Amino acid sequence: MKILITGATGLIGRVISIKLLNKGYRVNFLTTSKKKINSIDGCNGFYWDPQKGVIDLNAFDGVTHLINLAGTSISRRWTKKHKNKIIESRVLSANIIYNSLIDLQIKLKGIISASAIGYYPNSEKYFNESDSFLPENFLQRVVQKWEKAITELETQTQNLLILRIGLVISSKGGILSYIVPPIKFCFGSAFGSGNQWQSWIHIDDLAEIFLYSIENSLSGIINAVAPCPITQNKLIKSLANYLNRPIIFPNIPNFVVKFFFNERSQLFLDSQKISSKKIEKKGFKFKFKIFENAISDLKIK
Repeated sequence: MKILITGATGLIGRVISIKLLNKGYRVNFLTTSKKKINSIDGCNGFYWDPQKGVIDLNAFDGVTHLINLAGTSISRRWTKKHKNKIIESRVLSANIIYNSLIDLQIKLKGIISASAIGYYPNSEKYFNESDSFLPENFLQRVVQKWEKAITELETQTQNLLILRIGLVISSKGGILSYIVPPIKFCFGSAFGSGNQWQSWIHIDDLAEIFLYSIENSLSGIINAVAPCPITQNKLIKSLANYLNRPIIFPNIPNFVVKFFFNERSQLFLDSQKISSKKIEKKGFKFKFKIFENAISDLKIK
């Protein structure tokens, strides 16, 4: 098999690329930076710019599967310009992939695309893939437009899978890069009540889900989250205990978070308790079900 990856130079993409190479798969990747074309050893890089409709079609040569991770970060300030970029980076990427496959008259064996648990509303209820909602906030609008664009690819593949990814736990980036530094300096605090649920996943389990999905021809929509969500209070306390730091300050009140972050405060205050049962019923075995085991494995410093 030969896999084409978009977003391969990012946190998740690099881990997936290494795992694929270690299993003997050939890997091509698309990058928006010409400087990064040779940045992943063992992989062949090709340039694209979905914003301008530019793509090197040689990237598809011999490809049997595609992993789509393209999308601008949501962590930056949500100006009107950046919000448009968040949506366009996802929708235009899916569109140019679709048009390329049509032009080349290629039908792949499988396409797996990232999505996000931002699809689900702020709630303490357990949600699974069969639950559907009308968008009530910006993140829900992003995910629904993203998934609609991805669904268009269904005609160009035997299997189309959308993975709704939770908070990615990694020692090299992701959510912990924002949470750990304040805790180290004894400034760690949860936001709001701290009772909001956080559905997370260890980066190694996430990468393995992508490989498992390719090798088992999975399709549809699947949540990529660990089986045991954790409240934000417990998450902060677990990290503080692991780092041997005290929690000195009280939780940061809702009004303070909303004052400083405005609409983006939902990233800190929303509760999402998401089920992993579907991927488990497909036979996938998680290495890291418990948050404390995940951070211990990552050796957070």
